[in-house]
Amino acid sequence: MENQNAVLNTILTMTANLEKGDLDGVMAAYEPDAAILFEPNTPVADAALSRQIFSELAAANPSVSYGEHEVYVAGDIAIHLAPWSMKGESPAGDPVAMGGLTVAVLRRQPDGKWLMVLDNPHGAHALSAANAH
Repeated sequence: MENQNAVLNTILTMTANLEKGDLDGVMAAYEPDAAILFEPNTPVADAALSRQIFSELAAANPSVSYGEHEVYVAGDIAIHLAPWSMKGESPAGDPVAMGGLTVAVLRRQPDGKWLMVLDNPHGAHALSAANAH
């Protein structure tokens, strides 16, 4: 249970940092070469580009909420699954809302911290693509 709580803490701390606009805190939740899918089927594995995209997200003053979290750990690898929704504001002041199913893979670091290696907040996209066929 301790590992599951540590994994969940990584996710929730990253989310809180995004809501506060703390980009250093956001990026600290990821391994340097982590792949993040800001758009379905489009992984970004460049930390500078990821930071820029997170900066744009933070500018929307996001408020993120999660449904039930599932965390499974096998050795030094963990997976986190949860439905999520985010509300914010576009630069023009228009309301922005999005959501989905987050699927994140984390790895325990030598110092015991859990960091994300893969982060796909669009995990439900595969289901809609499968249902379209």
